[in-house]
Amino acid sequence: MQRAELTLQDRKRQAVRTEVTAVAIDLFLVAGYEAVTVDQIAAAAGLSPRSFFRYFANKEAVFTHMLDETGTGIADRLEARSPHEDPWLALRRSFDHLIEMLDGAERSLRMTRLVYETPVLYGGHLRKQAQWNELLADVLAPRLIAAPSGERRLRAGALAAAAVSCFEYARLEWVSCDGKRSVAQLLDITMGAVHPLPEA
Repeated sequence: MQRAELTLQDRKRQAVRTEVTAVAIDLFLVAGYEAVTVDQIAAAAGLSPRSFFRYFANKEAVFTHMLDETGTGIADRLEARSPHEDPWLALRRSFDHLIEMLDGAERSLRMTRLVYETPVLYGGHLRKQAQWNELLADVLAPRLIAAPSGERRLRAGALAAAAVSCFEYARLEWVSCDGKRSVAQLLDITMGAVHPLPEA
């Protein structure tokens, strides 16, 4: 996905946002999302509350920033796949990097559980996943050369939404079994249930 080159100021801003997000997640995991205040996040990140609001509109935006980065990362990895690869397999493989960060990481498991247990976070999570669908569909559509040109974006959207839903069900099961099964294995099962995954 082609994006405008970031300026030095943009990169610094992005670095601060990423650092504040990591600090906030640590606080959420200790005290729970609802109990943590913006002032506490700002203090832990070495910012004044006023400076915090230069980077984030509110507390929820700290969490959704992480999801923005996740969605663009999946889309970038899909774009890096061979254009000749089976589209469904390419979608499956585009989640590999994210899965590597989840599997075996107790912090990731705890954060995912917190999302599912906190209505405001889960709502933001679902809204961002809808945006992931669009990002992936934009990358996938040009690959569907066998489909009529007027249907490629529609079909790509359906495939992307199905893959993201499969990922969501895999993560739900991962949390339910307390991480005893890998997200990779569970995603193979959920995506394979929708359509057989070709051999890589």
